[in-house]
Amino acid sequence: MRNFLTMFVILLAFPISAAKLQIIDGDTIDLDGVRYRLEGIDAPELAQQCKAVTGVWNCGERARDALVRMTNRHDVRCHGNQRDKYGRMIGYCTADGIDLNQRMVREGFAWAFRKYSMTYVQDEAHAKRAGLGIWQAKTIPAWQYRSQKWKSAGQAAPNGCAIKGNISKSGKIYHVPWSKWYDRTRISLKRGERWFCNEAEAVAAGWRAPRG
Repeated sequence: MRNFLTMFVILLAFPISAAKLQIIDGDTIDLDGVRYRLEGIDAPELAQQCKAVTGVWNCGERARDALVRMTNRHDVRCHGNQRDKYGRMIGYCTADGIDLNQRMVREGFAWAFRKYSMTYVQDEAHAKRAGLGIWQAKTIPAWQYRSQKWKSAGQAAPNGCAIKGNISKSGKIYHVPWSKWYDRTRISLKRGERWFCNEAEAVAAGWRAPRG
């Protein structure tokens, strides 16, 4: 009887079949081979830094780490019914039934993405009142950060097409101007590498976004 109870406890702690999960950034999840872009929120980009009372902090990495913490050893489930132009499923994800989209905004690790949804506006207001995460001090939201990075990179890119299509041992990978690898990536046209004007164009040509 004791051996049976011990085995039962082990099975509870370590499920035999677990979903294959990878956290890409603060608003993107790969679950069982499907990439989900969390609906209604916009988290800081991985390379983004945010202001704090005493200086700056790596809010993009911290947002990703927060989502890792929220999903670690939990039953993660996602659902959606439409894809964006990059092939990602737009949807909602839960961890043990808790809304991850909402939790990221409520804990100050993402903005309510009002351009597409008003679902998490009240949760954003809560985080802002409490001065949590990205609300510690005035900082630019992720969409404005991307816009600034694109404008700056586009001034130096051919025809303003600022996305770098790199070829490496990992395959064909494209880097957007707000990617943490962007500045370190060099493009060689002789090797078949190229520039893209938008992400949809890169995806259509066979390139993929970096993982993490």
